[in-house]
Amino acid sequence: MCDARRLVCIEDDLELVDILKIILKHRGYKVTGATTGYEGLETLRRVKPDLVLLDLMMPDMDGWEVYRQMKADADLCHIPVIIVTADGQSLNRFLALKVTKADDFVVKPFDVHELVQRIEKALKPD
Repeated sequence: MCDARRLVCIEDDLELVDILKIILKHRGYKVTGATTGYEGLETLRRVKPDLVLLDLMMPDMDGWEVYRQMKADADLCHIPVIIVTADGQSLNRFLALKVTKADDFVVKPFDVHELVQRIEKALKPD
C-alpha cells in the first residue's frame, strides 16, 4: 500500500469521511479526513495529497474559502479538487467548474462508482 494515491477529504460529516476511507482504501487510495475547513488546510499542508474531496458547507470555514486559500498557496495550488456537496444548485456548479475551475463537482448523495470514476479521471495526467 506504499504506492497508494493520497486523498484528503474535507467534510464535516465524520460518518461520510469514514465510509469513504473504507471504500477508497479497497480501490488503492489512502484517505485522510478533516472535518473543518481550518483542519482541512492544515491537513493539506501536512499530507500534500494527490487529490482533494471538498465539501462546500462547513461550520467554521466554508469550502469556497478553503479552495481560495488552497489555490493561493504555491505548494497546494496544483492539487486537483473535486467539490462534493449536498448543495447541487446550478449556481454552485457553475461557480465550481467555470469560475473557480475546480476539477469536478459531485452532488450528495452520490453513487460510489461514479465518484471513483471521477477521482480516477481527475488523477489522470493530461
